[in-house]
Amino acid sequence: MKIFKQALILFLSFTLVLFCSCKKKQEQIPVQNAIAVEITKANHAWYYFSNTNYHLVDRPQNTPVQAEKPWTESIRISSANNEACTQNSDSKAFAVVNRLGILSFNDDVISLSPDTSLFTDRTAGNLVFLNNVPVFSVYKSAFFNDTILAPDYKADKSAHLFLLQFDSTAKISYPVINCNNITDKSNSEITDFYWNGLEWCCSIKTISDTRNEFSYVRFKPLNPLLSLSPSTADNKLEITECDADFFRNCRVHYNYSDSPDRIKKLLAGFDTKLPFIIEVKNAGGSSPRIFENNISGSTEKELNAKAILSASWSAALFEDGTLFLEGALPGKHILRSGKPVAIRLPKLPVGFVYSDFVISGTTLYAAWEESSFYKTGRAGFLQVNLERTLYSRMI
Repeated sequence: MKIFKQALILFLSFTLVLFCSCKKKQEQIPVQNAIAVEITKANHAWYYFSNTNYHLVDRPQNTPVQAEKPWTESIRISSANNEACTQNSDSKAFAVVNRLGILSFNDDVISLSPDTSLFTDRTAGNLVFLNNVPVFSVYKSAFFNDTILAPDYKADKSAHLFLLQFDSTAKISYPVINCNNITDKSNSEITDFYWNGLEWCCSIKTISDTRNEFSYVRFKPLNPLLSLSPSTADNKLEITECDADFFRNCRVHYNYSDSPDRIKKLLAGFDTKLPFIIEVKNAGGSSPRIFENNISGSTEKELNAKAILSASWSAALFEDGTLFLEGALPGKHILRSGKPVAIRLPKLPVGFVYSDFVISGTTLYAAWEESSFYKTGRAGFLQVNLERTLYSRMI
């Protein structure tokens, strides 16, 4: 009996520690130096992705169950950003939905442009802008996708797509350059790239039945890139071989102290207290830069965040749903005389995170997904009316 009591006490103690630990992990991040605003039920709507479209749902946990898949194979928002805009113009925004198509946002109007021929069996992401035209990449992942080893696919050079542009008027995506415009190696896929606004750096994976090899190149178009197509791009690109170290240096994580001043102003108050990693994008810009805020000796979990710097506003969304916003949305006054506002998005169920976001006009779109290590289950996005949330409060 004594042993049973001791075991019971140990079990209850462990349970209490576990409960407190879980509770601690679910706490929202602090918002010093920023007024906190909660989202009301009337100000937002939830959407989820099926295999063919997006659908309205009352809350993420009521979304139909989706089999967990590696993030490269699952239907989810893989990349998103705003087009460049001025203070008094509307800002359209776009999101790449892996395995499905392109989402266009024009304030509260949502439009999906699917394309089974381009997105099925391919991983899509890396959204950037050239002259305010959305450009993104696709590739087939040989690790999870055996269709790439099919004889007819291996022999078809046109199947190895790379860069595509999205025509927001016609609502279609079409190739700009393919992998075979970059390399002579057969059966290759460009699995990643970085564009700094002047030069492109690519990681190329060459697949065979026995082994896979990686190579790296950088290139500059000799003609405007958007004027090219896979059939005309040969000899129109200045291509230079590089190595893995060069590519890693393009993708380097910078120290948070070197981040843009607008980001440090936006996150002032907690940036010295919590470890986090933040991906910073310029609206209508090139590939994002990543900054890490490392806290020596900290035992806190490192948080992930995405940020956008637009002409008149800056915003950053953390995975727990805390959105920091400063500046003025199109056609609106400056919030809090330029001081940050922290918007608490609705809490997600355990195992779900917010992953990316855009703001079009006065409407926020925040991507969410059910995440477990490298796999993703259910996914969708949250639509928030910032007109009602912020400006009706005279913040």
